This record gives sequence, structure tokens and C-alpha cells, in this order.
Amino acid sequence: MSILNETYTLSNDITIPKLGLGTWFIDDDEAAQTVREAVQIGYRNIDTAQAYGNEAGVGEGVRTSSVPRAELFVSTKLAAEIKDYDEATAAIDASLAKLDIDYIDLMLIHAPQPWDDFRGGDYSEGNRQAWRALEEAHRAGKIRSIGVSNFLQEDLENIRAHGTVSPQVNQILVHAGNTPSDLLAYCHDNGILVEAYSPIAHGEILNNAAVRAIAEKYRVSVPQLCIRYTLQLGTVSLPKTANPDHLRANAQVDFEISAQDMDALRNLHERDYGEHSAFPVYSGR
Repeated sequence: MSILNETYTLSNDITIPKLGLGTWFIDDDEAAQTVREAVQIGYRNIDTAQAYGNEAGVGEGVRTSSVPRAELFVSTKLAAEIKDYDEATAAIDASLAKLDIDYIDLMLIHAPQPWDDFRGGDYSEGNRQAWRALEEAHRAGKIRSIGVSNFLQEDLENIRAHGTVSPQVNQILVHAGNTPSDLLAYCHDNGILVEAYSPIAHGEILNNAAVRAIAEKYRVSVPQLCIRYTLQLGTVSLPKTANPDHLRANAQVDFEISAQDMDALRNLHERDYGEHSAFPVYSGR
């Protein structure tokens, strides 16, 4: 069975494919073709965000793909800067209009703080306001599932304590060399599915000799090993690429990493992201 056919089940009984296409840094005018190619290959999970500036292109790709809308799982994210109920409500409707795909399968608060103050001030009330807007859109049927991104345990506890719906997803940076085990365990224990973005560490992990050696042992590429690692952690893996050959290769991960090698990858500390070392790396994008 191909990984493209495997799913997880969220806490609200919605199914989500285990492997998805991340569209971060794919330009809007390229997004539609990338989505169509991914769907043709077999991808059914497409991830975008207001911050990516490509929701219109992603929506066009979904509408013009080779499969019915109901067979695709499309996620987007509320801009991290929006910490107000009215602004969040308007932004949710703007995403629905840009995507133009009838409904959104999953919408996340992109970060607990605005990007220019990431891991800075206290935005707990603003997050509660944004979450209330997501809950209302969820009840109205505009969004099938709701969640968050880049949230730490205290950020999640704020939402869980004050909302009427617990986050169904937390999309965070997870890769060999950056495995937040405590946060993964907290999410697992509380029914929050983790999505791993940048599972190939923005590409910099390709240069890691220890990871290359493990990949060679399984006769796979470093990206394939890294994607498989995040899948075996129990997360949705969201590698990003617009290259059809890479799309195909990223889905060829039907092998099993041993417990010993999983431990080696889990204990690896590799957070040098080269040109992407400044985190977050949006730079206003």
C-alpha cells in the first residue's frame, strides 16, 4: 500500500492523508500546475497559508485537478498577525474566496505570535479571539477541522482551556535533528495530530554525513529517509517541492526505519538551516 493512500483520523473523525504537499515558497502563478501534478501522482493532501501568497493558485489547481474536490484535503492558515475576532472572521472569508473550493478541510492559526515578535509578547487573548472565529466558521461548515501551528504547550493549553473545541492539529517544525519530543508527547496525549513541516530541514540536512550514512543503509535518499522518519513519529509529513521528480521520490517511502536508527535520528541535533537560519523565515512574505 502506497503512503499516498494511508491516512490518520483526527479527533473529530475526519481523515487526513499521512503525506502532503507543502506549498511554502511556491509562487502563486506556479501553484496551480504544481497542485495538478501532485494530484496526478497521487497526492491528496495540499497545504497552503495566507502568508504564502498562493491560495488563489492552489485553489485553481484543486478546481482543475483530475479528481473530485471531495477526494482532496486542503489546508490553509490564518496569518500570524491576526489576533482579533473581527479581523480573523474577515480573513477566513477571504481565504474561502481566494481558494474558491467550497470549503476548507483544515485551517490553522499560523503562529501564537506575529512573525515580527515570534516567541515574544503575550498574545493569549488575541489567540482566543482568532480561535473563536475559527470555531464559528467550523460550526458554519466553512471549515471541516481547525487547529494551530508553531504552538508550544502553554499556547495549546490557553486554547484548550478557553475554547469549545480543542485544536485537532498542531503543525510544527519537526525533522531529524529537531525533534521536540515533549511537545509531540503532549499533543499525542491530548488527541492533537502533529503535522511536520520542513521535514527535510529546509534542505540543509542533505549535507549531514550521519544522516547520509543511515540513508545509504536503507538504499534511499536523504529526503526519503527524513520523510519516513517524521511518518514513523506519527506525524503528517509535509515536504515542499514544485519538482515532479521530487514529488514522486518523496512518496517512495515504503520502508521501515529500525528502532535503533530512529533513536539516532531522534537524538541528532542539527538546526543549521543555511540561508534559512533566521527563524521565522517569512521576511514579510
